[in-house]
Amino acid sequence: MAAVAMASLFVAAPSFADVLDNINSSKKIRVATDLGIPPFGMLDGSMQPSGSDVDVAKLLAADWGVELEFINTTGPTRIPNINTDKADVVISSLSVTEERKKAVDFTRPYSFIRTAIIAPADDLAKEWKDLAGKSVAVVRSTTQDIALTEKAPEFGFTVVRYDDDATTITAAVSGQATYVGLADPQMRAINERSPGKKFEAKIVINQFPIAMAVKKGETKLAEKLNEWIATNIENGKLNAAYKAHHNIDIPAEILK
Repeated sequence: MAAVAMASLFVAAPSFADVLDNINSSKKIRVATDLGIPPFGMLDGSMQPSGSDVDVAKLLAADWGVELEFINTTGPTRIPNINTDKADVVISSLSVTEERKKAVDFTRPYSFIRTAIIAPADDLAKEWKDLAGKSVAVVRSTTQDIALTEKAPEFGFTVVRYDDDATTITAAVSGQATYVGLADPQMRAINERSPGKKFEAKIVINQFPIAMAVKKGETKLAEKLNEWIATNIENGKLNAAYKAHHNIDIPAEILK
């Protein structure tokens, strides 16, 4: 009787399809994308998703022959969306970090995000030594804050910290801050608000690879995504999607 009971347990145990099987059977892929971080993700004048990550998701769905559903997310909810099965994959300016690797499985990089010291286009700063005696504004506790705090004593500049992106951007637009350490999307926001005084990247702080993320253990999906990424690196479509919105190429070393 014990043997029969044990056998019945095995028969009754459900068999779970993996995420790739679900995508194939439903003919739909659910992509978590933050539509509030232009030019990676945003809403256009018709309130439709736009941006480099949006274009990547559209290209992926078209190549796989499946319907695309965007799951609008925020920075903090990108990973929870796949870990609670609200989305199948994250395509949302998600930089690869060791801490995040504990929570999700990453694909190979398909994009990148750059942080830099920006300043008005007519400013002559080009190297770290040119910042001596200057003040550089950053958002408190960001990777830029950490990196610049380490470099400040060596190159003789002062780090001025603001509490969030909005106040830092306002400081640049108002002229309160001439040098700012931030990522390219925030530079775009500054230039949209100060058309008469364009900022540009003067000194690169860091370049972070961006990858897609899937739920831990979804090996088949990650492998198929990696194959697709490799193909679209080779044919140049991923770089074209990025350049159309960011006006720069993805560095070749990021995509290796």
